[in-house]
Amino acid sequence: MNVNSLPKIELHCHLDGSIRPLSVIEIAKKDGIELSTYDLDKIKEKMIAPINCKDLSEYLTRFSLPGLVMQSKENLIRVTSELMEDAAKENVKYIEIRFAPQLHTQKGLTVEEVISSVITGMKIGEKKFQIHGNIILCCMRNFDVENAFEVVEKGKEFLGRGVVGIDLCANENRGFCEAFQEPIKLAKEYGYRITIHAGETGIGENVRDAVKLLGAERIGHGVFIKDCPEAYDIVKKQGITLEMCPTSNIQTKAVKKFSEHPVYGFLKDGIKVTLNTDNRTVSNTNLEKEISLVSKEFHITYEEYRTIYYNSVKASFASENLKKNLMKFMK
Repeated sequence: MNVNSLPKIELHCHLDGSIRPLSVIEIAKKDGIELSTYDLDKIKEKMIAPINCKDLSEYLTRFSLPGLVMQSKENLIRVTSELMEDAAKENVKYIEIRFAPQLHTQKGLTVEEVISSVITGMKIGEKKFQIHGNIILCCMRNFDVENAFEVVEKGKEFLGRGVVGIDLCANENRGFCEAFQEPIKLAKEYGYRITIHAGETGIGENVRDAVKLLGAERIGHGVFIKDCPEAYDIVKKQGITLEMCPTSNIQTKAVKKFSEHPVYGFLKDGIKVTLNTDNRTVSNTNLEKEISLVSKEFHITYEEYRTIYYNSVKASFASENLKKNLMKFMK
């Protein structure tokens, strides 16, 4: 199976985790942002998490440098269009880019200006690189619930203009869903589609709650449904799609080694799995690498990859017309 030539869909990709290290240096020099080093190799060390990360918390430390340079309209437009270009080079036909708008307001941008800038960058990328995209807004679980309401309210005007979904992310605590029921309920009423990070760090019950309490249509990661029969059954019976990110899961210690990753077992049992990068730079990966990894480890067939591709298209938050066109790429 020639992975390079396969059409690809990416549903779980964080913008701030996918910025080019060279862009961080160039933007910092342009804007007079002081870095401890401007050496590319050393910047990469600060942005790329090791495969033997201690846990998710250590993994998340790699986001500090991107945060410094993603605080202006110009820079947000640039890094978004560059991500679209990078994805298009791998034959990605459609990508959903997610980010937390409130993390990019440190130098005076409003939440609305942040969202608008990312949409502009995405649309530039669409026109230049023959790729389609949409935006998912992230609410941070380590912020107050009021902050989630702010994202939902201020992102509402961009629904149908590039924004399609809402997400909850950051460190995962047991039972986090209960506190966020009201903002996510409001988001659904406004027309946002719902995907929730859950079951990434050993708490399968969070996946159950994300579906039952928050109405999640998709789950970011969902690895630990393997240890929670109730969550597993809900995901399987309700056709909830899992946005799986193998390399990231190894780094955050959700899985000890690639051969133990549950993605193939889930696929064989009829669970709707998709393959994604999570964070292209932080995980030093791309979608081609992720597909190659799973293909080699589990010897997936062309037909099995086609199932994964179709899962991705059907679970995407794209319009029905776009979904029909995306289906045509995979024979």
